[in-house]
Amino acid sequence: MGMKAEIIAVGTELLLGQIANTNAQFLSQKLSEVGIDVFYHSAVGDNRNRIREVLQWARQRSDLLILTGGLGPTEDDLTKDVVAEMLGRPLVEHPPSLEKIATFFSQRGVAMTENNRKQALVVDGSHVFENRFGLAPGMAVQDPGRNVWYVLLPGPPKEMKPMVEMFVLPFLTSLLPSTQIIHSKVLHFYGIGESMLEDQITDLIRRQNNPTIAPLAGEREVKLRLTAKAASRQEAERLIQPLVDELYRRFGKYIYAEGENARLEQVLVDELRRRGETVTVAESCTGGRLSGTLTSVAGSSDVFPGGVVSYSLATKRDVLGIPQSLLEQYGTVSRQTAEAMAEHVQRLCRTTHSMAVTGVAGPNELEGKPVGLVWIAWRLGGKTHAREYRFAGDRRAIQVLAVKTAMFKLIQLLREKG
Repeated sequence: MGMKAEIIAVGTELLLGQIANTNAQFLSQKLSEVGIDVFYHSAVGDNRNRIREVLQWARQRSDLLILTGGLGPTEDDLTKDVVAEMLGRPLVEHPPSLEKIATFFSQRGVAMTENNRKQALVVDGSHVFENRFGLAPGMAVQDPGRNVWYVLLPGPPKEMKPMVEMFVLPFLTSLLPSTQIIHSKVLHFYGIGESMLEDQITDLIRRQNNPTIAPLAGEREVKLRLTAKAASRQEAERLIQPLVDELYRRFGKYIYAEGENARLEQVLVDELRRRGETVTVAESCTGGRLSGTLTSVAGSSDVFPGGVVSYSLATKRDVLGIPQSLLEQYGTVSRQTAEAMAEHVQRLCRTTHSMAVTGVAGPNELEGKPVGLVWIAWRLGGKTHAREYRFAGDRRAIQVLAVKTAMFKLIQLLREKG
């Protein structure tokens, strides 16, 4: 049986809604990756009695309590005090941390106040985690009587996240039975909603045990994380593979990548680079968002020489060279205009392929066309494809959907072409 973990965020500002508790989300994801199940999340203010009360409940039902926040220098930073008191252990100075704090102040030419020494205190007998991006160290300490581990982490995400990645996860993994390794594979889907996907894999979720399936929502796309526990990575992969095959059989046309951090734009740039081909874009309602997304990929200059943001009718006419008569006859939001934009920009930039987007991002109708109506055209070599879409949401959502759909469909068209 694996460890049962509980995440407790300490800080009144969380309860006042002044900051969001992103730490719990990050920790849950990281712990599940190493096979530690998280069953409870809670948040508590900077109050000694309430922190103690939360911990008294937590230690009865979980064997790993992870606390974030309350390790700073001020009066209301109470996490260490309460944990030490509950374990009946003193707080002791941790020399390397104290030295780091002293150096921090002397380098800045500022006198170190007495309360800053407090940050170098750790619960006696704890395993200390170095803080590379702040002053307060983290720590793990066991209550042997109950076989419960307490892990205390700093609250600021920029300090907590690297500490977890570098030191805490390896430490926690060392506490787990060594016969088990956890291996995950992530599949990325586009063009199918999260609820529709979940609905169509209900049977797989019902009978899941090892591997497990966890849906993760991205911005306007969906990921599935498949996780297996096994004695070796090869064995875990062998357990996951039939599930991967089944998902491809059901949803092949929506899956655009495998891998932890795949992004549509990265997949598209890689696909074009592999083929030695190039793409350009002409965009109207997305206002440069498509070009910006492509150029966010390092090395995109190999496949993307540039594009044209042709927002007005005049720019479509004068820069892209689309005849005024075509624009007036069909309107700027039409199949004919999208196709003409794709053809003219491809000729202008001399690329293998092109994409064009024209539509109504809102908030008002345009040329009598409703908000969310978008035409996208793709030119592959000498052949043009165009499609009409009806996207829902505010102006930004419509732009994001248009950009992602344009990239996703080009990936599909390239793969179909073989």
